Amino acid sequence: MGEKLKKRLKQSKFSSPAQEAMLNLFVTGYHLRGKIDGLFAKHGITTPQYNVLRILKGVYPDGYPRCEIISRMIEPSPDVTRLVDKLIKEKLAERSSSDEDRRQSITKITKKGLKLLDDILPEVHTVDAYVSHKLSDKELEELSKLCEKIYGDEI
Repeated sequence: MGEKLKKRLKQSKFSSPAQEAMLNLFVTGYHLRGKIDGLFAKHGITTPQYNVLRILKGVYPDGYPRCEIISRMIEPSPDVTRLVDKLIKEKLAERSSSDEDRRQSITKITKKGLKLLDDILPEVHTVDAYVSHKLSDKELEELSKLCEKIYGDEI
């Protein structure tokens, strides 16, 4: 096992099966992240910005406060305010005061943000299809199950 990983990393052996598996996850994640980052860059946004828009679309027409956005992110970012500021500058999102607590701001996706997500969706599906072409549905289910086994106790 790990012949492709050994070749990719120019390494002849690993200290343990755990190290080999972890390195394989990192390389695979980097590989897929490169594909998705390039896709979003063509549309003028970053992967974290896409993630925020996706989260806001899920609650549209309502919005979320900053802390709720962070808790739902794939890669939580303490600098979500800056991400949101860039989305607001591009008119992909808007911020308003909460009705319940005027000190708290709520971020909502705009119609322009919804349109951007709709425009990007077919390209996102091509990355999904790329992965589906590499693994069977059964293998994908098993991969998801194994990944959740690694991080699931910490949620």
